[in-house]
Amino acid sequence: MDITESSFGSSAKLYTLENDQGVRLSVTNFGARIVRLQVPINGVYRDLVLGFDSMAEYLEKDHFMGATIGRVAGRIAAGRFNIDGKKYQTPLNENGNTLHGGPDSFETKLWQSQKNITDELIAVTFTYNSPAQENEFPGNVTVEVTYSLDNANGWGVDYKAHSDVATLFNPTNHVYFNLDGDPSKSVGNHSLQIDAHQFAPLDQHHLTTGLQQTVNDSTFDFRKPKKIAEVFTTDNPQNQLVNGLDHPFFLDKKHNNQVAAKLTSSDGLVAVNLTTSSPAVVIFTANFGTDFSLPMRRGLFKNHGGITLETQVAPGAERYPEFGNIILDSNLQYHERTLFGLDF
Repeated sequence: MDITESSFGSSAKLYTLENDQGVRLSVTNFGARIVRLQVPINGVYRDLVLGFDSMAEYLEKDHFMGATIGRVAGRIAAGRFNIDGKKYQTPLNENGNTLHGGPDSFETKLWQSQKNITDELIAVTFTYNSPAQENEFPGNVTVEVTYSLDNANGWGVDYKAHSDVATLFNPTNHVYFNLDGDPSKSVGNHSLQIDAHQFAPLDQHHLTTGLQQTVNDSTFDFRKPKKIAEVFTTDNPQNQLVNGLDHPFFLDKKHNNQVAAKLTSSDGLVAVNLTTSSPAVVIFTANFGTDFSLPMRRGLFKNHGGITLETQVAPGAERYPEFGNIILDSNLQYHERTLFGLDF
């Protein structure tokens, strides 16, 4: 196992982790983001995630792709929340709401980097000190994101953080998977399984409503593997609202080592098994419209050309505490872990 380092443009660095099976995971300190994930299938490398080849392209084309999202993933309604009776207002950057921590958040920062190689795994840890009042969030928060790869073809994302005063904190990673290796090809023929009997419906502004709705007898029932295409063609109003999925699923997992979701390529040659300590996963099916086209490394990224598996507390938890607690107190150490196991 080894880690190589190269320039990614400006002050950004690219780190490529490679295990003894030839799996390659490339990450950068720009946005603490995932850039590439390559696996050898029948002697040919297949790129399983979407991305660009330089920091400049991410700045120009897409800030969130593969990035660490924070301080708070998803939408904060009207950018308003309360902690200990004090009201806060964060900047609005999407349709009157605060999306993914607000403008120029974690995804635009250059993080400090540290490599680590042991007999069991290889890893890179990125660290960022988010100052108090950054996007009007309280507290000085130190964040660590560690990407690791082992010889069992598992790659992990560990989040650690602490704050000097109580603040909101609910990060995720926004990597887009296309296990066929072709962003112009819809993920509709991918197979998806999610261990969840409830999901969070959205209102007309794409905000969670506080409901935890059963998946029974609906297109949201992925408890057994099925093709994603169903959510693109159904008359279910929730799917039609977003033209696919952009919904949180509340995971049924009984322990952190239980597979919470599984994504399989159209040809069945590669699969990703997700385990996580987080209570929910947001599934987004790149619902950008039929006219959407974005040049990237493997071709043109088209509508439904990727899918995210964003582990976190379900968005809206600052309004609906039954979703989970996203207040990080000053006496707490935040730690959540997601592992993606590769089968090929």
